[in-house]
Amino acid sequence: MRDAKFWLSMVVFQVAFGMIIFAFTRQHYIDLPLTNRALPGTARDSTVDWLDSVSTMTPPVLKSTAPSPSTIEDPFEISRQADEFFSSKQYSSAAMYYEQLLLLDTNNVDVINNLGLTLHYLGSSTEALQTLTEGIAIDPMNQRIWLTLGFVSLQIGSIEESRTALTTAIEISADSQVGQSAAIMLENLPARE
Repeated sequence: MRDAKFWLSMVVFQVAFGMIIFAFTRQHYIDLPLTNRALPGTARDSTVDWLDSVSTMTPPVLKSTAPSPSTIEDPFEISRQADEFFSSKQYSSAAMYYEQLLLLDTNNVDVINNLGLTLHYLGSSTEALQTLTEGIAIDPMNQRIWLTLGFVSLQIGSIEESRTALTTAIEISADSQVGQSAAIMLENLPARE
């Protein structure tokens, strides 16, 4: 049985670790220009081509005074709103917008990653892990989703799963900002027993 000092240090570590991850994620979205944000089609197709194809598929919707994800047609605006809600910790609204983006492009791993992290912050960590795992199946070389999987796994106490995910993120590119963040998190994980 572990003593109170161990558990107190674990709680302090978890809180500090969570704040670091939130800061890195928030800073990532602040620094990222709007045109490079997680928008449907940006990973493989040009945004212009994608927008042209979607505009012919998207039915017109009624205008309302309070835009919701279903009343906004512009993927850039949906993404902006989702990121804004996420940054202001309005995770329920952010999740709705990320889900709307996924209706437009089900294979956008950046949006899947954002939704997974948002679900975790909403307290749906099991659903978050499932969402992140589905994203990894689509693009196993997406470094950020491995970082997020490592973070969420750690937050629910799955240290070894976290270690595996963070190690994978580092192996993809140790020199990138995401790789360096993963290395810091991996270094701060509790030692194996």
